[in-house]
Amino acid sequence: MGRGMKAGKKKSPSGGQNMQKQLQQVQAMQRQMEVMQAELEEKEFETTAGGGAVKVVMNGKKEITSLQLKEEIVDPEDIEMLQDLVMAAVNEAIRQVDEVSNSEMGKLTGGLNIPGLI
Repeated sequence: MGRGMKAGKKKSPSGGQNMQKQLQQVQAMQRQMEVMQAELEEKEFETTAGGGAVKVVMNGKKEITSLQLKEEIVDPEDIEMLQDLVMAAVNEAIRQVDEVSNSEMGKLTGGLNIPGLI
């Protein structure tokens, strides 16, 4: 036995109550996160590239729900530019989803970095 420990000594009952309270707080936070995640998945994020030539709408699940191209941007001689603009718009939409998700979750966790929550 370690120093100061006595055989048969029981922990104080308040320690168990404190643990129970912490568990309840974690469960409440988990429920709030689930609600927040569901709300985020329903949001739409709209981005453009090339001065509005390419428009992407993405939901919070990072699924593209709309992709619009202005007719004048479609140039068979310059497919690479079109590809670059589409990638830029999609990447910006993903960045926005991540930013809002991190911000909203940060409000719940108080800035704690808890792996696997987002």
